[in-house]
Amino acid sequence: MQRITCDVLVIGAGPAGLAASIAAKQEGAEKVLIVERDESIGGILQQCIHPGFGLSYFKEELTGPEYYARFADKTLELGVEVLLNTMVLDITDEDVVCISAKDGLSIIKAGSIVLAMGCRERTRHQLTIPGSRPSGVFTAGTAQRLMNRENAMIGRRVVILGSGDIGMIMARRMTLEGAKVIAVVELNDYLAGLTRNKVQCLDDFEIPLLMKHTITDIKGRKRIESVTVCEVDANNIPIPETAVEYPCDTLLLSVGLIPENELTHKAEIDISPITNGPVVNQYMQTSREDVFACGNVVHVNDLVDNVSLESERAGQYAAKYALGKLKKREDVIQAQPGRNVRYICPQQIVNAEDGGEINLYFRVAGPEEKVRILVKTGDKVIVQKKALRVNPGEMEHMRFDAREITSPDLTVEVMKEAI
Repeated sequence: MQRITCDVLVIGAGPAGLAASIAAKQEGAEKVLIVERDESIGGILQQCIHPGFGLSYFKEELTGPEYYARFADKTLELGVEVLLNTMVLDITDEDVVCISAKDGLSIIKAGSIVLAMGCRERTRHQLTIPGSRPSGVFTAGTAQRLMNRENAMIGRRVVILGSGDIGMIMARRMTLEGAKVIAVVELNDYLAGLTRNKVQCLDDFEIPLLMKHTITDIKGRKRIESVTVCEVDANNIPIPETAVEYPCDTLLLSVGLIPENELTHKAEIDISPITNGPVVNQYMQTSREDVFACGNVVHVNDLVDNVSLESERAGQYAAKYALGKLKKREDVIQAQPGRNVRYICPQQIVNAEDGGEINLYFRVAGPEEKVRILVKTGDKVIVQKKALRVNPGEMEHMRFDAREITSPDLTVEVMKEAI
């Protein structure tokens, strides 16, 4: 067993962990250590070979590997240490327990910890889709890894359940590889992913999108042979008489992502029942003062550019905490979702009287057109903006100075514009 000490420990070497480690180093932390369970750094971006990354952060269009490579190069240039093939088993009150095939058990004592483990996909088991259990049923992310990193063609006739971004991107990817994507099936009457992905990945390739539909049966013995698709009513209950059977050899599930929160639970950190990630303040600090969190482990983002910005803040303040430069939090203000707002991140604002830029990210509960988005402290509107449309699949963002908060109540709401 080896014992390691560091100023800032970052768990996860995906885009969140890389951005956080760079910011921690630049803030003055002498020893920053990343622990990563994979054999290489980069996280999910290693398999995202499509373009569309970096438009906001770098002001140019990059592929996933090109995007994370810029952060990886900077990480190594600054002297951040990385332990690969190493799994974090537990976060105790005193230290972090890890294990690897090479070094065995390791005990790490850190001045502060940044959780950057990302998220995982919902599976068929979590959806309880009835039917047989043949091969050919994949989550969209697994299919992406098999095709883009392992050069394996997974099927020829494909149905995709869910309009999440990975699912729509894989619809295009499968089509470009010669497969026939029969349909993308979405339970809701709105997209789960970005509109740009619908246009570029479905519309441009004439792939049907069936809204208010779901899969009610899977047939096949060794390999999937068909799926049954039904329309759903206003309560999302399948309508049996609308059932249509689609012959296929592959089913991809793109039905949502869940933050990797096992370690968060073990550390007894407060978790939001809406996001399933830790509750954080504007410093990305959790309910345990020495633990910070960022990226998809906090809430699922639709743009990696936002992940990078959020993670830089986590790394910066984790370093400040480790160096004894972060003021103890006082006067906690809860950010509350108002009309048509599902959740807000960060959920708390501390030390508002000290000022500083607050970046509130949130998702609406349902799609609407011609709205006004308001951030209010008590009855006072701090900041507002108009939007032609809002959709749960696309993150909204509002920015203001903490000193503008004049009440213990902070609310974000989406109001219909008077016509």
